[in-house]
Amino acid sequence: MTRVLIADDQPAVRAGLRLLLETQGFDVAGEAVDGADAVGAARRLRPDVVLMDIRMPRLDGIAATRALAGPDVEDPFAVVVVTTFDLDEYVHGALRAGAKGFVLKDAGPLLLAEAVRAAAVGDALISPRVTTRLLSAFAAKDPHARSPIDPLSPREEEVLRLLARGLTNTEICDELFVSLGTVKTHIGGILTKLGLRNRVEAAMWAYETGRVG
Repeated sequence: MTRVLIADDQPAVRAGLRLLLETQGFDVAGEAVDGADAVGAARRLRPDVVLMDIRMPRLDGIAATRALAGPDVEDPFAVVVVTTFDLDEYVHGALRAGAKGFVLKDAGPLLLAEAVRAAAVGDALISPRVTTRLLSAFAAKDPHARSPIDPLSPREEEVLRLLARGLTNTEICDELFVSLGTVKTHIGGILTKLGLRNRVEAAMWAYETGRVG
């Protein structure tokens, strides 16, 4: 069973998230009342996924995410940002800090559960309604963006463009008429060739290199 740590400074929100997660079959390993508490609790409890609010006292969610999942972390945690604040700079900051996903608190239980499951297996998910807006606004096209170790195949290019538009693996399957296993294989190939950790970074790379926008 996937173990989840909830980090939010509002008791009512933590209680609501706990109920939602337990209803969806997750095990809530613990709760944290702010970012500093979240970092300590995560290192102590070793949950599979950390649900992280952004606006919290002592240490905000972006800084806490960087401490748990940043590029310099040897054994990074899977962090999913769950927030009320649909602000581009917050979301972009969280993803740059290493978050594997971003979900609005009003997105509903199914999307939250999908984001937790994706993070637990090393995948990533962003609320579809903000994906395109977020990436196109902040991932400025960079002519010096890293080049693939090996060229992407035409099918990998297709998968990458759909991924960057915010489609889930299942939606990519439906769009390209291929199996889920095939989509996962293509995404794995994309990440390996680009030297990236997850689909969020791949989506950013697609915008930076002008593949979508």
